Amino acid sequence: MRPLEALIDKNDPGWPLIRSWIDTAKNKVEVLPADPSKAGDALFNTQVTTQSPMGAVVYMTGGLLIDHGWIRILGSGNARLTRSLPEWNKGKSFQEYGEAPGYWLIADDVLGGFFAVNTGTFSREKIGNVYYLAPDNLEWEDLNMTYAGFLHFCLNGNLDKYYEGFRWKDWQKEVAKLPGDKVYMFFPFLWSKDWKDINKVTREEAPADQQFKFNMETRKRLGLETNYHK
Repeated sequence: MRPLEALIDKNDPGWPLIRSWIDTAKNKVEVLPADPSKAGDALFNTQVTTQSPMGAVVYMTGGLLIDHGWIRILGSGNARLTRSLPEWNKGKSFQEYGEAPGYWLIADDVLGGFFAVNTGTFSREKIGNVYYLAPDNLEWEDLNMTYAGFLHFCLNGNLDKYYEGFRWKDWQKEVAKLPGDKVYMFFPFLWSKDWKDINKVTREEAPADQQFKFNMETRKRLGLETNYHK
């Protein structure tokens, strides 16, 4: 593993560019402050440089809350989003720090959908693409964008259109109060065919970790575990 000093790029850091994107964003975004002591550990365990957008977000922020907290982009952790990017991936995309993961879980949304950068698991031909574990079908969907493109989408994209049919009445106030380490679990499940109106389904708060494990276990039961978009 490369030492922390080798990961901090002082000549060409990525954060000033990302900060300019945030300052001109169309969507509401909140930058959670980073704890310097935790930021160094998070960057070291991620093993990416601060020249890269992902490394810059990990090192310079505790995370980003997009659109009232509907999307949570992982950084080095904060009281309102305690998961750091490497901590969140440990035990999911790799077992021990220093191992090369098949993907990096980088963000999630309140629906229990998870975003990941492909580093080999989903497709060897689309390394670097962001995939979305969609809660309505439990498929890893290729978004055909890089991490930087994903940031642009979160900051400026039409999220109402992307999540059309999945936002209930007055969701903003409710979502803004949801802890960053929790998601909603819906009944009937969003991947089932037993619901028609998001305003009429039951939702309960659930730990994000619990929801991710449930999604992955359900994929296995449904025979989807090797069904990736190549």
